[in-house]
Amino acid sequence: MTHFFTRLLALVAALFFSAAIAFAQDNAELDYESWNSVATRAEQAVEDGRASDSALEDLRTEVAGWRDQFLVAQGTSSARISSVQAQLDALGPAPEEGQSEEEAIAARRAELQDQLARLRAPVQRADEAYTRADGIISEIDTIIRSRQTDELLSLGPSPLNPVLWRKAAEDLMASLSQTWDELIVNLKSPGLRAQAQANLPVIFLLVAIAITLLARGQGWAKAAVGKMRGATRRGSGVWRFVLSLGQIILPFAGIWALSQALIVTGMAGQRWTLILVQVPIWALIMLSIRWLADQSFNDNPEIATLGLDAEERFRARAYANLLALTFVARAVVRSMVEYDNFSVESSAVIDFPLLVLSGFLLFRLGKVRNHAPIAGSAAALSDEGPFRMRFARIVGRAAMIVGVVGPIMAAIGYFRVGETLIYPFIATLGVIGLVLVLQRVVDDLYELITGQGGSESDSLIPVLVGFILVLLSLPVLALIWGARVADLTELWTRFREGFQMGDTRISPTDFLVVAVVFAALYMLTRLLQGSLRSTVLPKTKIDMGGQNAIVAGVGYIGIFLAAIIAVTAGGLDLSSLAIVAGALTVGIGFGLQNIVSNFVSGIILLIERPISEGDWIEVGGRHGIVKDISVRSTRIETFDRFDVIVPNADLVSGQVTNYTRGNVIGRVIVPVGVAYGNDTRKVERILLDIARHHDMVLMNPPPAVIFSGFGADSLDFEIRVILRDINSGLAVKTEMNHQIAERFAKEGIEIPFAQRDIWIRNPEALSTVASSGSSETETEAEAETRAPSALGFDDNGEGAPER
Repeated sequence: MTHFFTRLLALVAALFFSAAIAFAQDNAELDYESWNSVATRAEQAVEDGRASDSALEDLRTEVAGWRDQFLVAQGTSSARISSVQAQLDALGPAPEEGQSEEEAIAARRAELQDQLARLRAPVQRADEAYTRADGIISEIDTIIRSRQTDELLSLGPSPLNPVLWRKAAEDLMASLSQTWDELIVNLKSPGLRAQAQANLPVIFLLVAIAITLLARGQGWAKAAVGKMRGATRRGSGVWRFVLSLGQIILPFAGIWALSQALIVTGMAGQRWTLILVQVPIWALIMLSIRWLADQSFNDNPEIATLGLDAEERFRARAYANLLALTFVARAVVRSMVEYDNFSVESSAVIDFPLLVLSGFLLFRLGKVRNHAPIAGSAAALSDEGPFRMRFARIVGRAAMIVGVVGPIMAAIGYFRVGETLIYPFIATLGVIGLVLVLQRVVDDLYELITGQGGSESDSLIPVLVGFILVLLSLPVLALIWGARVADLTELWTRFREGFQMGDTRISPTDFLVVAVVFAALYMLTRLLQGSLRSTVLPKTKIDMGGQNAIVAGVGYIGIFLAAIIAVTAGGLDLSSLAIVAGALTVGIGFGLQNIVSNFVSGIILLIERPISEGDWIEVGGRHGIVKDISVRSTRIETFDRFDVIVPNADLVSGQVTNYTRGNVIGRVIVPVGVAYGNDTRKVERILLDIARHHDMVLMNPPPAVIFSGFGADSLDFEIRVILRDINSGLAVKTEMNHQIAERFAKEGIEIPFAQRDIWIRNPEALSTVASSGSSETETEAEAETRAPSALGFDDNGEGAPER
């Protein structure tokens, strides 16, 4: 594990070193003589193939540093080269053989060509050196990977061979005996005892701190977490997490103080000093795994990151704590093996019991994680997403497989394969648990800031942060599973190098510049739109529809300019995309013509403004209020309170009725029917009086009552009025109908209803059927068959006229 942290720090240092080179290399002259010396030495080492892995790694690091400098040098003077090339292009093509040109132009052309050659020379030399360095690095990587593969798949001694047990036991006892003897000798040394007595105040202070923190530290942290757990205020989960870190920090500080106290005594020899230096690291590993186990499988289901029930969480936490012990025990044993240089046979025999125990615990832990929550339990009722539970089951099955395969491979003799499976998988579980815990903290922090739960479906920010956490964990997982720091730095170099498009090299930094510039200009456009909408346009005489059109137009123009400026700032050469643009034009002509048609129609709607937001329109037989006019479509809210999305092309090319265009004045017609026999003049006066006295009715033009005709059941009238606001048309109709009903009842005017007279063709048939119903035995079906003709209907159900 110590090697892992060392490699992680080396990765961070390599990335910072690469970034420093990128910023420091600014038109500086490269020492190509020194580079040739380094390259020749590296090529000789690769050709011999006898250098150790560490020597090759050091040589590779040195060559990679030169390669980064060459990569930066390839981009130097690019702006000047482009300028000189543009000047040459402005002079036109060079004359063909046998032709001449003006002397001044020829001299200028020769001068520019010489200048261009001088500017390109360093770039071409850097390009050649970069290619050479890249080839050397590739060869070194191939050699190291080949050696690692051979070492991993090499068949070694089986730890189950009893012949090896005695030698392994003797080596282990000898190492323990030497460690104990060293301590006894140091305790009997008068000089060391005098040194310890001189440092007694410091020793007593460190020991007191260590005892206090070890005895009470975790208790204090758990008490603080429990007190915060009872708090119901928003975002308490963040503070619970911060306080729970005390379960790691306080005991770790106590163990560090104790190890420092023992070192200060001066009685720790070389062996004990090595052990005491590593004890805090081992303690930190154990405390961290125990803390992760407590956070992942906590007794409180609100804290636990996996939806298991209480019994399963208890078992999983116990197995994880035991794995922490075996993980640290293995680190202690490896330290002894490396210090005393045990043989391969003894090392395999000593490590094998810990490997088997770790595999057994992994199997049991995977079985717990693979077990489905009990129905009705807190795990089954929790809000854990199905993806997280499926992922936990997959990891659980993998843990069971690794827990079985690892010890078997080690028992056969492939001990490196067994170690490479078991211990990296334990570390992987720790990384996964840490990502889940941090995701929960992000949700709590989001709730603290916004007041909304991070687990809500519409909370996008916690999801994005979780994705970033997963990306950041990938390099850590790669290092855990044996990737070299050089492999990760190589990926970073390839990322920075970018790709070639025509004569232009495009790197991710170019895209970053494009994104930053576009985001800044986009925000500026939105600020300008907000200022126009709220400050400038309301003070003008432009109607609301025109204001919306101006704001939308400014937005489209601003986004277009932002895209052009961002691409230019990123240094992207759009001329190389001419072929792509031509193909895109063909695609638009065939597959995207509807989208383009709607887009152009949206522009026309914003310019001509036949409809505006807030208008009452009718399109396609639907009435509604225009709520939003976008680039592609228009959103209309119907009077039933649902939205209708209408493509803009339909609004431009189709028939649209706008009831409130320019003003909200409109006409309403109220039909009225009265019974025959009523005084029509009196009815007209009453209806006209009702219309004139309504508040919403305009007097110019005056309201009118039309005697429209003689209906089948009534005398038909119409009230025709002009309203000051057509949006109140239904309310006006309702109120007028109420007043009409009240006035007609008061004036004794009858409102008709439909009446129908039925003529029976053979009335004597009814009396015959009624009199014979008790004596005749004809069936009900026969009676129903005869009934239509008896009532004056033929067999088709149609009435026949009486003769």
